[in-house]
Amino acid sequence: MIQKIPCFCDNTFSAEIPETVDLDKEPGRLQEILDGTFLNFICPACGKKHKPEFFIRVMWPSKKTELEVFTEMERGEFYRRKKEAPAGALKKETVIGYPELAERLMVLRDELEPAVVEALKYFLYLKAEEKYPDDEPEIWYNGLADGKSLEFHIHGLKKEEVAVMKIPFSLYSQYSDDYKKRPKSEIFAALKVRSYTSVKNTMRPEALK
Repeated sequence: MIQKIPCFCDNTFSAEIPETVDLDKEPGRLQEILDGTFLNFICPACGKKHKPEFFIRVMWPSKKTELEVFTEMERGEFYRRKKEAPAGALKKETVIGYPELAERLMVLRDELEPAVVEALKYFLYLKAEEKYPDDEPEIWYNGLADGKSLEFHIHGLKKEEVAVMKIPFSLYSQYSDDYKKRPKSEIFAALKVRSYTSVKNTMRPEALK
């Protein structure tokens, strides 16, 4: 699919955007998404790098998962039920924005349960808000550390610094067991809006609830 990409230099150029990415057929795409080079383009007129977001579908059959990836600008439309992941043979889920896409693929790669990782992030947000009430942090899962803990990166607490928080795998296992026993308990229910599981569902304004 050809898309037009406008640049600040007043030039507009065309780029080929895939409608669907199959990570089993194109394994190199996974690393591109994780390292942030996926769908990066250079303006031919001024050389500026662009990282636009477009709706795409990411399939990972070996993980029995298909992700409908909406752009951050479509978040409100999703909550207003104007965007939806359709039903199908694979487990279809929604993520919003390419950073969430990268994080979700990392979680799946590490064979973790997304709802449990999001629950851990929720409690990290609560702790950050208690300690830094005037800040607006962003918390992202960043992989397993030596197989013994889950590493999270916290942005926005200090300028140009990233805080690293490690959660013992034993705590993840505890939450995982609770999720298996009570997947509709209050915390896990709060994290899910239809096909979209994210801690950001707990932060949306009243107008989008």
